[in-house]
Amino acid sequence: MADTHSPVLLVLVMAVAGPLLAELPIGFRVPAVVLEVMLGVIIGPQVLGWVRFDGVLASMFAFGMAATLFMAGMELEFERVRGRPLLLAVGGWGMSVLLAVLAAAVLRASSLHDPMIVALALATTALGTLLPILRDANQLDTPFGRFFIAAGTMGELGPIVAMSLLLSQQYTTFQEFGFLVAFLVVVVLTAAISLGLRPPRVVALLTRSMHGSSQLPVRITLLLFAAFFVLSERFGFESILGAFAAGLVVGLGTQGPDGKAPRMKIDAIFFGWFIPFFFVGTGIKFDLASITGSAVTMLLVPVALVLFLLVRGVPVFLYRKDLKPTERIPFALYSSVASLSLVVVITEIAVRAKTMSQQMGSVLVGAAVLSVLLFPTIAGQLLHRRRDERPGRG
Repeated sequence: MADTHSPVLLVLVMAVAGPLLAELPIGFRVPAVVLEVMLGVIIGPQVLGWVRFDGVLASMFAFGMAATLFMAGMELEFERVRGRPLLLAVGGWGMSVLLAVLAAAVLRASSLHDPMIVALALATTALGTLLPILRDANQLDTPFGRFFIAAGTMGELGPIVAMSLLLSQQYTTFQEFGFLVAFLVVVVLTAAISLGLRPPRVVALLTRSMHGSSQLPVRITLLLFAAFFVLSERFGFESILGAFAAGLVVGLGTQGPDGKAPRMKIDAIFFGWFIPFFFVGTGIKFDLASITGSAVTMLLVPVALVLFLLVRGVPVFLYRKDLKPTERIPFALYSSVASLSLVVVITEIAVRAKTMSQQMGSVLVGAAVLSVLLFPTIAGQLLHRRRDERPGRG
Protein backbone atom coordinates (compact mmCIF):
# COMPACT_ATOMS: atom_id res chain seq x y z
CA MET A 1 0.00 0.00 0.00
CA ALA A 2 1.30 3.44 -0.89
CA ASP A 3 2.35 5.65 1.98
CA THR A 4 -0.04 8.39 0.82
CA HIS A 5 -2.98 6.06 1.58
CA SER A 6 -1.83 5.04 5.06
CA PRO A 7 -3.15 8.19 6.84
CA VAL A 8 -6.62 7.60 5.35
CA LEU A 9 -6.60 3.98 6.54
CA LEU A 10 -5.48 4.95 10.04
CA VAL A 11 -8.13 7.66 10.32
CA LEU A 12 -10.84 5.20 9.26
CA VAL A 13 -9.58 2.66 11.81
CA MET A 14 -9.82 5.30 14.54
CA ALA A 15 -13.25 6.37 13.24
CA VAL A 16 -14.48 2.81 13.84
CA ALA A 17 -12.63 2.37 17.14
CA GLY A 18 -14.08 5.56 18.68
CA PRO A 19 -17.78 4.58 18.56
CA LEU A 20 -16.93 1.02 19.64
CA LEU A 21 -15.03 2.28 22.69
CA ALA A 22 -17.93 4.62 23.50
CA GLU A 23 -20.15 1.54 23.94
CA LEU A 24 -18.00 0.03 26.69
CA PRO A 25 -20.01 -0.39 29.95
CA ILE A 26 -17.94 1.79 32.28
CA GLY A 27 -20.78 3.43 34.23
CA PHE A 28 -21.05 6.55 32.07
CA ARG A 29 -20.98 7.27 28.36
CA VAL A 30 -17.99 9.07 26.83
CA PRO A 31 -19.00 10.89 23.62
CA ALA A 32 -17.54 9.19 20.57
CA VAL A 33 -16.18 12.48 19.20
CA VAL A 34 -14.04 12.92 22.32
CA LEU A 35 -12.61 9.43 21.89
CA GLU A 36 -11.92 10.11 18.20
CA VAL A 37 -9.94 13.23 19.13
CA MET A 38 -8.01 11.28 21.79
CA LEU A 39 -7.24 8.47 19.35
CA GLY A 40 -6.02 11.08 16.86
CA VAL A 41 -3.63 12.43 19.49
CA ILE A 42 -2.32 8.90 20.13
CA ILE A 43 -1.56 8.08 16.47
CA GLY A 44 -0.32 11.61 15.74
CA PRO A 45 3.16 13.14 15.99
CA GLN A 46 2.76 13.94 19.71
CA VAL A 47 2.63 10.26 20.81
CA LEU A 48 3.14 7.32 18.42
CA GLY A 49 4.01 9.36 15.33
CA TRP A 50 2.20 7.01 12.93
CA VAL A 51 0.69 9.82 10.87
CA ARG A 52 1.41 13.48 10.15
CA PHE A 53 -1.01 16.28 9.46
CA ASP A 54 -0.27 17.04 5.82
CA GLY A 55 -1.15 16.06 2.27
CA VAL A 56 -4.43 14.23 1.78
CA LEU A 57 -5.17 14.28 5.50
CA ALA A 58 -5.00 18.08 5.64
CA SER A 59 -7.32 18.32 2.62
CA MET A 60 -9.84 15.89 4.10
CA PHE A 61 -9.68 17.78 7.40
CA ALA A 62 -10.82 20.96 5.58
CA PHE A 63 -13.76 19.09 4.03
CA GLY A 64 -14.61 17.57 7.42
CA MET A 65 -14.50 21.00 9.05
CA ALA A 66 -17.04 22.31 6.55
CA ALA A 67 -19.15 19.15 6.92
CA THR A 68 -19.56 19.67 10.67
CA LEU A 69 -20.95 23.15 10.04
CA PHE A 70 -23.21 21.81 7.27
CA MET A 71 -24.73 19.30 9.69
CA ALA A 72 -25.09 22.01 12.34
CA GLY A 73 -27.14 24.00 9.84
CA MET A 74 -29.31 20.98 9.05
CA GLU A 75 -30.12 20.46 12.72
CA LEU A 76 -31.58 23.93 13.26
CA GLU A 77 -35.38 23.94 13.59
CA PHE A 78 -36.58 27.48 14.26
CA GLU A 79 -40.21 26.34 14.25
CA ARG A 80 -39.63 24.44 17.51
CA VAL A 81 -38.01 27.34 19.38
CA ARG A 82 -39.84 30.46 18.22
CA GLY A 83 -41.40 32.75 20.80
CA ARG A 84 -40.11 32.99 24.36
CA PRO A 85 -37.46 30.22 24.01
CA LEU A 86 -35.81 32.08 21.12
CA LEU A 87 -36.12 35.45 22.87
CA LEU A 88 -34.41 34.11 26.00
CA ALA A 89 -31.79 32.36 23.87
CA VAL A 90 -30.86 35.61 22.11
CA GLY A 91 -30.66 37.47 25.42
CA GLY A 92 -28.66 34.66 27.02
CA TRP A 93 -26.16 34.52 24.17
CA GLY A 94 -25.75 38.30 24.30
CA MET A 95 -24.98 38.02 28.02
CA SER A 96 -22.52 35.20 27.27
CA VAL A 97 -20.68 37.33 24.72
CA LEU A 98 -20.29 40.18 27.22
CA LEU A 99 -19.00 37.80 29.89
CA ALA A 100 -16.69 36.14 27.37
CA VAL A 101 -15.22 39.47 26.23
CA LEU A 102 -14.44 40.36 29.85
CA ALA A 103 -12.86 36.94 30.44
CA ALA A 104 -10.84 37.14 27.21
CA ALA A 105 -9.59 40.61 28.12
CA VAL A 106 -8.26 39.19 31.40
CA LEU A 107 -6.51 36.38 29.50
CA ARG A 108 -4.90 38.80 27.06
CA ALA A 109 -1.60 38.61 28.93
CA SER A 110 -1.20 34.93 27.97
CA SER A 111 0.10 35.42 24.41
CA LEU A 112 -3.40 36.29 23.22
CA HIS A 113 -3.81 38.61 20.22
CA ASP A 114 -7.56 39.09 19.74
CA PRO A 115 -9.87 38.80 22.78
CA MET A 116 -13.00 38.82 20.61
CA ILE A 117 -12.00 35.59 18.86
CA VAL A 118 -11.49 33.88 22.23
CA ALA A 119 -14.83 35.29 23.37
CA LEU A 120 -16.62 33.65 20.42
CA ALA A 121 -15.01 30.30 21.24
CA LEU A 122 -16.15 30.60 24.87
CA ALA A 123 -19.71 31.49 23.76
CA THR A 124 -20.38 28.28 21.80
CA THR A 125 -22.73 25.42 22.69
CA ALA A 126 -22.53 21.87 21.30
CA LEU A 127 -26.13 21.50 20.16
CA GLY A 128 -25.31 18.70 17.70
CA THR A 129 -23.46 16.68 20.35
CA LEU A 130 -26.21 17.08 22.94
CA LEU A 131 -29.31 16.44 20.81
CA PRO A 132 -28.86 12.62 20.85
CA ILE A 133 -28.31 12.73 24.62
CA LEU A 134 -31.50 14.73 25.20
CA ARG A 135 -33.39 12.52 22.76
CA ASP A 136 -32.36 9.37 24.66
CA ALA A 137 -33.44 11.03 27.92
CA ASN A 138 -36.87 11.93 26.44
CA GLN A 139 -36.22 15.63 27.04
CA LEU A 140 -36.51 17.07 23.51
CA ASP A 141 -40.28 17.65 23.59
CA THR A 142 -40.36 19.01 27.14
CA PRO A 143 -40.17 22.73 28.04
CA PHE A 144 -36.62 22.06 29.25
CA GLY A 145 -35.72 20.62 25.85
CA ARG A 146 -37.30 23.45 23.86
CA PHE A 147 -35.53 26.13 25.90
CA PHE A 148 -32.22 24.32 25.53
CA ILE A 149 -32.60 23.79 21.78
CA ALA A 150 -33.15 27.53 21.41
CA ALA A 151 -30.09 28.32 23.56
CA GLY A 152 -27.99 25.78 21.66
CA THR A 153 -29.14 27.22 18.34
CA MET A 154 -27.83 30.65 19.31
CA GLY A 155 -24.66 29.02 20.64
CA GLU A 156 -23.97 27.67 17.14
CA LEU A 157 -25.47 30.28 14.83
CA GLY A 158 -24.18 33.39 16.63
CA PRO A 159 -20.46 32.46 16.65
CA ILE A 160 -20.54 31.37 12.99
CA VAL A 161 -21.93 34.65 11.68
CA ALA A 162 -19.84 36.80 14.03
CA MET A 163 -16.65 34.91 13.22
CA SER A 164 -17.17 35.23 9.48
CA LEU A 165 -17.53 39.00 9.87
CA LEU A 166 -14.61 39.40 12.28
CA LEU A 167 -12.16 37.38 10.22
CA SER A 168 -13.15 38.85 6.87
CA GLN A 169 -10.34 41.29 6.03
CA GLN A 170 -10.82 41.73 2.29
CA TYR A 171 -13.28 44.62 2.49
CA THR A 172 -14.28 47.58 4.62
CA THR A 173 -16.90 47.13 7.31
CA PHE A 174 -19.57 48.73 5.13
CA GLN A 175 -18.70 46.45 2.23
CA GLU A 176 -18.70 43.40 4.51
CA PHE A 177 -22.19 44.26 5.70
CA GLY A 178 -23.38 44.72 2.12
CA PHE A 179 -21.92 41.41 1.00
CA LEU A 180 -23.40 39.67 4.04
CA VAL A 181 -26.84 41.01 3.16
CA ALA A 182 -26.39 39.87 -0.46
CA PHE A 183 -25.25 36.43 0.68
CA LEU A 184 -28.20 36.11 3.06
CA VAL A 185 -30.59 37.11 0.26
CA VAL A 186 -29.23 34.24 -1.85
CA VAL A 187 -29.64 31.86 1.09
CA VAL A 188 -33.21 33.00 1.79
CA LEU A 189 -34.22 32.74 -1.88
CA THR A 190 -32.74 29.26 -2.14
CA ALA A 191 -34.48 28.22 1.09
CA ALA A 192 -37.79 29.62 -0.19
CA ILE A 193 -37.43 27.65 -3.40
CA SER A 194 -36.64 24.44 -1.50
CA LEU A 195 -39.66 24.99 0.75
CA GLY A 196 -42.29 26.31 -1.63
CA LEU A 197 -41.59 25.04 -5.12
CA ARG A 198 -42.20 21.31 -5.14
CA PRO A 199 -43.96 20.48 -8.42
CA PRO A 200 -45.31 16.89 -8.49
CA ARG A 201 -43.00 15.95 -11.37
CA VAL A 202 -39.93 17.19 -9.49
CA VAL A 203 -40.99 15.39 -6.31
CA ALA A 204 -41.65 12.20 -8.29
CA LEU A 205 -38.22 12.45 -9.96
CA LEU A 206 -36.41 12.92 -6.66
CA THR A 207 -38.36 10.09 -5.03
CA ARG A 208 -37.71 7.75 -7.95
CA SER A 209 -33.98 8.47 -8.03
CA MET A 210 -33.60 8.23 -4.24
CA HIS A 211 -32.92 4.49 -4.39
CA GLY A 212 -31.42 4.37 -7.88
CA SER A 213 -27.84 4.65 -9.03
CA SER A 214 -28.15 8.40 -9.72
CA GLN A 215 -28.93 9.29 -6.06
CA LEU A 216 -30.11 12.67 -7.35
CA PRO A 217 -31.22 14.18 -3.99
CA VAL A 218 -27.83 13.35 -2.48
CA ARG A 219 -26.00 14.83 -5.46
CA ILE A 220 -28.11 18.01 -5.25
CA THR A 221 -27.18 18.25 -1.56
CA LEU A 222 -23.47 17.94 -2.34
CA LEU A 223 -23.86 20.53 -5.12
CA LEU A 224 -25.44 23.02 -2.68
CA PHE A 225 -22.71 22.22 -0.15
CA ALA A 226 -19.99 23.04 -2.69
CA ALA A 227 -21.82 26.02 -4.22
CA PHE A 228 -22.41 27.86 -0.94
CA PHE A 229 -18.91 26.92 0.22
CA VAL A 230 -17.42 28.68 -2.82
CA LEU A 231 -19.96 31.53 -2.83
CA SER A 232 -19.17 32.57 0.73
CA GLU A 233 -15.48 32.75 -0.14
CA ARG A 234 -16.27 34.86 -3.21
CA PHE A 235 -18.14 37.29 -0.94
CA GLY A 236 -15.07 37.49 1.30
CA PHE A 237 -16.31 35.39 4.23
CA GLU A 238 -14.96 32.19 5.69
CA SER A 239 -16.16 29.18 3.70
CA ILE A 240 -17.71 27.63 6.82
CA LEU A 241 -20.48 30.25 6.68
CA GLY A 242 -21.41 28.88 3.26
CA ALA A 243 -21.31 25.31 4.53
CA PHE A 244 -23.61 26.24 7.43
CA ALA A 245 -26.00 28.08 5.10
CA ALA A 246 -26.13 25.07 2.75
CA GLY A 247 -27.01 22.82 5.69
CA LEU A 248 -29.74 25.24 6.74
CA VAL A 249 -31.25 25.23 3.23
CA VAL A 250 -31.11 21.44 2.94
CA GLY A 251 -32.57 21.08 6.43
CA LEU A 252 -35.54 23.28 5.48
CA GLY A 253 -36.03 21.44 2.21
CA THR A 254 -36.08 17.99 3.83
CA GLN A 255 -38.59 18.67 6.59
CA GLY A 256 -41.51 16.32 7.02
CA PRO A 257 -41.97 12.61 6.28
CA ASP A 258 -40.80 12.95 2.65
CA GLY A 259 -37.44 14.23 3.83
CA LYS A 260 -36.66 11.31 6.14
CA ALA A 261 -34.99 9.14 3.50
CA PRO A 262 -32.69 11.83 2.05
CA ARG A 263 -31.77 12.98 5.55
CA MET A 264 -30.70 9.45 6.47
CA LYS A 265 -28.49 9.24 3.39
CA ILE A 266 -26.98 12.67 3.99
CA ASP A 267 -26.24 11.72 7.60
CA ALA A 268 -24.56 8.52 6.40
CA ILE A 269 -22.29 10.34 3.95
CA PHE A 270 -21.28 13.25 6.17
CA PHE A 271 -21.00 11.41 9.49
CA GLY A 272 -19.61 8.25 7.91
CA TRP A 273 -16.96 9.83 5.68
CA PHE A 274 -16.27 13.56 6.01
CA ILE A 275 -16.67 14.26 9.72
CA PRO A 276 -14.34 11.52 11.11
CA PHE A 277 -11.47 13.21 9.26
CA PHE A 278 -12.27 16.37 11.17
CA PHE A 279 -12.35 14.92 14.69
CA VAL A 280 -9.53 12.40 14.30
CA GLY A 281 -7.57 15.06 12.38
CA THR A 282 -8.12 17.47 15.27
CA GLY A 283 -6.34 15.03 17.55
CA ILE A 284 -3.54 14.44 15.05
CA LYS A 285 -2.80 18.15 14.72
CA PHE A 286 -3.42 18.91 18.40
CA ASP A 287 -0.26 20.53 19.81
CA LEU A 288 -0.04 18.68 23.13
CA ALA A 289 3.52 19.85 23.71
CA SER A 290 2.43 23.50 23.71
CA ILE A 291 0.28 22.74 26.79
CA THR A 292 2.47 20.30 28.71
CA GLY A 293 5.64 22.32 28.14
CA SER A 294 4.65 25.02 30.63
CA ALA A 295 3.02 24.84 34.06
CA VAL A 296 1.28 28.16 33.40
CA THR A 297 -0.21 26.87 30.16
CA MET A 298 -1.33 23.63 31.81
CA LEU A 299 -3.13 25.74 34.42
CA LEU A 300 -4.92 27.66 31.66
CA VAL A 301 -6.80 24.53 30.54
CA PRO A 302 -8.90 24.17 33.74
CA VAL A 303 -9.21 27.96 33.84
CA ALA A 304 -10.67 27.91 30.33
CA LEU A 305 -12.98 25.04 31.35
CA VAL A 306 -14.34 27.16 34.23
CA LEU A 307 -14.77 30.08 31.82
CA PHE A 308 -16.87 27.90 29.49
CA LEU A 309 -19.10 27.12 32.48
CA LEU A 310 -19.38 30.74 33.60
CA VAL A 311 -19.86 32.28 30.16
CA ARG A 312 -22.63 29.95 29.00
CA GLY A 313 -23.93 28.87 32.42
CA VAL A 314 -24.56 32.23 34.08
CA PRO A 315 -27.36 33.21 31.61
CA VAL A 316 -29.51 30.48 33.21
CA PHE A 317 -30.44 33.35 35.52
CA LEU A 318 -32.74 34.57 32.73
CA TYR A 319 -34.69 31.29 32.90
CA ARG A 320 -35.51 31.45 36.61
CA LYS A 321 -39.25 31.88 35.85
CA ASP A 322 -39.32 29.20 33.13
CA LEU A 323 -37.29 26.33 34.57
CA LYS A 324 -37.77 24.42 37.80
CA PRO A 325 -35.04 24.97 40.41
CA THR A 326 -33.86 21.37 39.92
CA GLU A 327 -33.51 21.96 36.17
CA ARG A 328 -31.36 25.09 36.29
CA ILE A 329 -28.00 23.52 37.09
CA PRO A 330 -28.41 20.78 34.42
CA PHE A 331 -29.47 23.50 31.94
CA ALA A 332 -26.37 25.56 32.80
CA LEU A 333 -24.13 22.50 32.41
CA TYR A 334 -25.63 21.48 29.06
CA SER A 335 -25.38 25.06 27.78
CA SER A 336 -21.71 25.14 28.83
CA VAL A 337 -20.74 22.13 26.73
CA ALA A 338 -18.50 23.80 24.17
CA SER A 339 -19.07 23.03 20.51
CA LEU A 340 -15.86 21.12 19.87
CA SER A 341 -16.25 21.50 16.12
CA LEU A 342 -16.79 25.27 16.37
CA VAL A 343 -13.95 25.78 18.85
CA VAL A 344 -11.59 23.87 16.57
CA VAL A 345 -12.81 25.82 13.54
CA ILE A 346 -12.48 29.18 15.32
CA THR A 347 -9.00 28.44 16.67
CA GLU A 348 -7.86 26.92 13.35
CA ILE A 349 -8.90 30.02 11.39
CA ALA A 350 -7.62 32.44 14.04
CA VAL A 351 -4.19 30.77 14.25
CA ARG A 352 -3.98 30.79 10.45
CA ALA A 353 -4.92 34.48 10.40
CA LYS A 354 -2.36 35.14 13.18
CA THR A 355 -5.00 36.59 15.51
CA MET A 356 -4.38 33.82 18.07
CA SER A 357 -1.32 31.92 19.20
CA GLN A 358 -1.06 28.17 18.66
CA GLN A 359 -0.68 27.79 22.41
CA MET A 360 -3.98 29.52 23.19
CA GLY A 361 -5.68 27.53 20.44
CA SER A 362 -4.55 24.27 22.04
CA VAL A 363 -5.70 25.46 25.48
CA LEU A 364 -9.21 26.22 24.20
CA VAL A 365 -9.49 22.93 22.31
CA GLY A 366 -8.30 20.99 25.36
CA ALA A 367 -10.84 22.73 27.59
CA ALA A 368 -13.59 22.13 25.00
CA VAL A 369 -12.79 18.39 24.99
CA LEU A 370 -13.05 18.32 28.80
CA SER A 371 -16.38 20.18 28.70
CA VAL A 372 -17.81 17.59 26.30
CA LEU A 373 -16.50 14.81 28.52
CA LEU A 374 -17.60 16.16 31.92
CA PHE A 375 -20.58 18.51 31.71
CA PRO A 376 -23.13 16.25 29.91
CA THR A 377 -22.33 13.38 32.27
CA ILE A 378 -22.91 15.51 35.38
CA ALA A 379 -26.05 17.15 33.94
CA GLY A 380 -27.50 13.78 32.94
CA GLN A 381 -26.93 12.37 36.41
CA LEU A 382 -28.66 15.38 38.01
CA LEU A 383 -31.68 15.09 35.71
CA HIS A 384 -31.86 11.33 36.27
CA ARG A 385 -31.75 11.85 40.04
CA ARG A 386 -34.57 14.41 39.74
CA ARG A 387 -36.76 11.88 37.90
CA ASP A 388 -36.01 9.18 40.48
CA GLU A 389 -36.93 11.48 43.37
CA ARG A 390 -40.23 12.68 41.84
CA PRO A 391 -42.38 9.61 42.76
CA GLY A 392 -41.12 9.70 46.34
CA ARG A 393 -42.45 13.19 46.83
CA GLY A 394 -45.98 12.07 45.98
